[in-house]
Amino acid sequence: MNETGAVSALTIDVHTHYVPLGWPDLANQTGADAEWPWLRVESEHDAMIMLGSKEFRRIGSQCWDADRRLADMDAHGIDKQVASPTPVFFNYARPAGEAIKVSRIFNDLALEICSPAPGRLLPFAQVPLQDTDAACAEIDRCRAAGHAGVEIGNHVGDLDLDDAGIVTFLQHCASVDMPVFVHPWDLPSSPRLDRWMGQWLAGMPAETHLSILALILGGGFDALSHDLRICFAHGGGSFPFWLGRVENAWHTRPDVIATSEHPPSHYIGRFSVDSVVFSEPAPRLLVDTLGAEQVMLGSDYPYPLGEADVGSLVRGASFLSAEERTALLGTNAVRYLGLPDVDRVLP
Repeated sequence: MNETGAVSALTIDVHTHYVPLGWPDLANQTGADAEWPWLRVESEHDAMIMLGSKEFRRIGSQCWDADRRLADMDAHGIDKQVASPTPVFFNYARPAGEAIKVSRIFNDLALEICSPAPGRLLPFAQVPLQDTDAACAEIDRCRAAGHAGVEIGNHVGDLDLDDAGIVTFLQHCASVDMPVFVHPWDLPSSPRLDRWMGQWLAGMPAETHLSILALILGGGFDALSHDLRICFAHGGGSFPFWLGRVENAWHTRPDVIATSEHPPSHYIGRFSVDSVVFSEPAPRLLVDTLGAEQVMLGSDYPYPLGEADVGSLVRGASFLSAEERTALLGTNAVRYLGLPDVDRVLP
């Protein structure tokens, strides 16, 4: 309830990440020597994710401390938060048997992190996506254990989301009512991309764009049930800006790209995106291109390239109607997550 006594809109952040405060030695668990990730704890509030002997990312206790997460949520007016894996733990390049063991370890730890607030912290699982049968089996295990959905990387090596095995996995998620969150990962490296955080500033948007194209142009959406609830991180990358170019190419060069049953615009509505786009022209483009019902609040919390004042972009967007703002803040996520219906209350 706000200062005027009016009931505020339900607010759900669909894009955040967790990292446990340590985990079993993965070399011992898998029986394989590799540059497995481990956590170098430096204080009560700080740690460093390590890959073998290399530093990967400095993190704070909000990655694992539910009380701190909840305090930050309260400060930003967030009612519920999806807690997804940090993609460095996916291990899609490892043998499937090893990745299965790693997925189970982190999925069980995700439940522990979220257990202090089961109605507010919603854990998403990870799976060994390189093995379709194992990934489907882990989804079934996680669904029964209480996970609210699954986060996957946007590719497995050179296989994109239209790969037959990945399409089978996505259809399984649809059949068991598990929402899917697609996050870019394993970004290409080159002398040009390694400057100025180019992998994150140019590579991530391009990777997400490419994965949406794979489901559209590669026939993925044609093969998948409309029951699939799938969301792409970071506003869908560069796809919303370039939909017109893709549409034009489909009509003018069908000999090259027209493998889908319909033109690209036909598939708008089959997927959602989050709102981690930072300046008002960007969410306006998302709403104009994809529709207000396909955009959900996301922050990339707690990482520094995320939205620091969570929800401020959506709450302050001058072009949104009150109903659209309520949809972006929470009611779209209610549908995406398959939560019980709530009253659509205007802020």
